[in-house]
Amino acid sequence: MEYNVTKVWDEALWLKAEVVYQEAFPGHKGKKRSIIRGMFERKLSALHTWTEAGEIAAMALTSTDRHAQAVIIDHLAVSASRRERGIGLRCVEAIREWAETTEACRSIIIEAEADPTEENADRIRFWLKAGFLQTEYVHHYIWVPETYVAMYVPIAPAFQPSDNGKSLFKVITKYHEKAYRGQD
Repeated sequence: MEYNVTKVWDEALWLKAEVVYQEAFPGHKGKKRSIIRGMFERKLSALHTWTEAGEIAAMALTSTDRHAQAVIIDHLAVSASRRERGIGLRCVEAIREWAETTEACRSIIIEAEADPTEENADRIRFWLKAGFLQTEYVHHYIWVPETYVAMYVPIAPAFQPSDNGKSLFKVITKYHEKAYRGQD
């Protein structure tokens, strides 16, 4: 698979990646295109794509927090027709390598829905298999009913949150605030 990363909005590329994104995050589960485009205009995001046989097989949206020395994986999606082949794990490994070498980060952070559903449990199992560590702190946002748990991969061996994951949500919340700033 061919792996590419861009921090510049490319409408044609997004239209191809959006098919995979919408398939994995339909309706309210994903961000609107206008918000995503705004994130690129404000230099908040990177689009990662993995292409196979001329089609986007997987995509991810990330953001780097230079102060926290962390990459946040906002969304990661593999085309439904290509799932269960280890592509998602290879994507996480590619992002990890990119975060370490290109972004000089000490960790990768994600948030996963914590409500006890089979779908959420499956996602958490995927992230654990990909090497993420789950924190104990469960976060309640004021604007959505779901609860979330932070997960992280230490890139720097000494990286470990000292507060059960609450500090990771400060980084994630800061990212969300910037992502939605000035959007409808």
